[in-house]
Amino acid sequence: MSAQHSQQDPKKIAGLTLAALGVVYGDIGTSPLYAFAECFSPHHGLTPTPANVLGILSLITWALLFVISFKYVLFMLRADNNGEGGILALMALALRNSQRKRGQFSIFILLGIAGAALFYGDGVLTPAVSVLSAVEGLKVLDPAFERFVLPLTVIIIIGLFAVQRHGTGGVGKFFGPIVVLWFLSLAVLGIGGILRDPTVLKALSPVYAYEFFAAQPMLAFLSLGAVVLVVTGGEAIYADMGHFGRLPIQIGWFGLVLPGLLLNYYGQGALVLHDHANVSQAFFLLAPKVLVLPLVILATAATAIASQALISGVFSITRQAIQLGYMPRMEIDHTSEREIGQIYIPFVNWALCIAVLLLVFSFKTSAAILPAYGFAICGIMIMTTATAFVALKQPNNPGRTRLIRGLLVCFIIVDIALLAANVPKIPTGGWFPLAIGLIMLGMMFTWKRGRRQLFHRIHDGELPLELFVQSIEANPPHRVEGTAIFMTGSANTTPHALLHNLKHNKVLHEQVVFLTISATDIPRVPDKQKLKVTRLSPSFWQIEATYGFVEEPSVPEILAAAERDHGLVCDEMTTSYFLSRETIICGARTAERDDMSWAQIKVFTWMQRNAQRPTDFFKIPANRVVEMGTQVEM
Repeated sequence: MSAQHSQQDPKKIAGLTLAALGVVYGDIGTSPLYAFAECFSPHHGLTPTPANVLGILSLITWALLFVISFKYVLFMLRADNNGEGGILALMALALRNSQRKRGQFSIFILLGIAGAALFYGDGVLTPAVSVLSAVEGLKVLDPAFERFVLPLTVIIIIGLFAVQRHGTGGVGKFFGPIVVLWFLSLAVLGIGGILRDPTVLKALSPVYAYEFFAAQPMLAFLSLGAVVLVVTGGEAIYADMGHFGRLPIQIGWFGLVLPGLLLNYYGQGALVLHDHANVSQAFFLLAPKVLVLPLVILATAATAIASQALISGVFSITRQAIQLGYMPRMEIDHTSEREIGQIYIPFVNWALCIAVLLLVFSFKTSAAILPAYGFAICGIMIMTTATAFVALKQPNNPGRTRLIRGLLVCFIIVDIALLAANVPKIPTGGWFPLAIGLIMLGMMFTWKRGRRQLFHRIHDGELPLELFVQSIEANPPHRVEGTAIFMTGSANTTPHALLHNLKHNKVLHEQVVFLTISATDIPRVPDKQKLKVTRLSPSFWQIEATYGFVEEPSVPEILAAAERDHGLVCDEMTTSYFLSRETIICGARTAERDDMSWAQIKVFTWMQRNAQRPTDFFKIPANRVVEMGTQVEM
């Protein structure tokens, strides 16, 4: 449980809260544009009678209170992995708390990676449906404006992804005031609607949700597939915790977001009770006609911002996946000197942009995309809850563990109900996030399996490091001035690059350093535990560096720490870095080569070829690097 930000001054908390409003709550904050109207969409078969309207409002109320307020904002935000949230951070915590049995590991890894893969699907859907739904408000002013909807949507989406390089903090501070205005507008419009028929406030009682289910159980159950739209964005709240911390997110939710959402939903309900014909455009009809155009503009800005929660969440998930070994190395830019969680990943940003644009051109309207929306997030919620059963285990407090698991059982029952209500959407659009999730899941496991197999191929039969050092000291070759640093994935074997260099050049540097960098299952490793430096002989050193899954390793920093704390001196001008560069070739299938199919090897080879170069990822001076090529048959 993290106490992050608990000791910060009020000004910093206020600034982070404003930035969090602009990043974290954009997705869930734009749900009033379509969620209530979708509940009464003709394909659901639900008519806007007073009993149905009150029943739907009661379901919406308690979905927001139970799923978002209680589960995510109060409970899951305390289930952090040293301040970092999201399904992969939770997976790492579960693996640490499990009994290290192979079966258990496989289950938690599958849950975590599948949840992360589905998150990518949701990250594509959210910008498309939210921006389209707002721009379509132009049709309320004049149906002739329909021809402008698609071009405007494309322009807004490209602009949104273009500003991501400024970072979530900078974007959040720019977007924050707009989102504050948006939620205040939601509240004011909702109050105006409620005044038309205050009896709508009766839906605050869960009795109306119960009566709704009792009267027409099948229609009520299927309506959950639309009600789930009001809680999309809940997983982004958890994934973005590392960007802003727990307290600012909680203040923003209870202080502004929740009241604004509830008031607006109740305002729409009162409007529909007053005139049943208004249900399809209930949100925009809450405003006086003279304010419809400004509201469309504000809604368009808010929905562009809504995408930010998912985009920044995707950045966080991607970085965690890279460090945990499930995705290839990519360029990661830090956009804040003060908040380490605020990052920008160019490749992911523009790949996501292209996928969103393809989705918009394919479906063309928000109504066509809505059946797909919500399915992915329900799957992620189930996987998050299931993983939490082990991740939140309290070994020294069995009573607390039982209480936590009791709450998790309640959460997963609701999650399963919401997912089941979305199953009928699969043929009409739910297949889309499922397809993206399966593609990402396949790529993640292909990369992990490929790296493991490549590691074994490279290091099988290698000379033990201790034996090599002894043989060199006993029969030294010609030594040259300077330091040679050999990057190696195994701390126990002699690197191929060293053996190749010794074989072909017949020389060895006067000082040799073996450097192994690995990631662990905690977000950040304390500086004192980050390095293990061993002097193997007068001229041989070994460094084992361990980083957390949200940290980025830096070889110059490692060497500086080794010099400062362990006396290893490396003159930058006389230091060379030796790296192995593997060329993968597809060998014949044998019993020992059954791990990966021909297609998987081709995909892995493509990923390996396009991964960020080690020199860039590890921040190694490019003009001091020597690469030794080797072919590896897989």
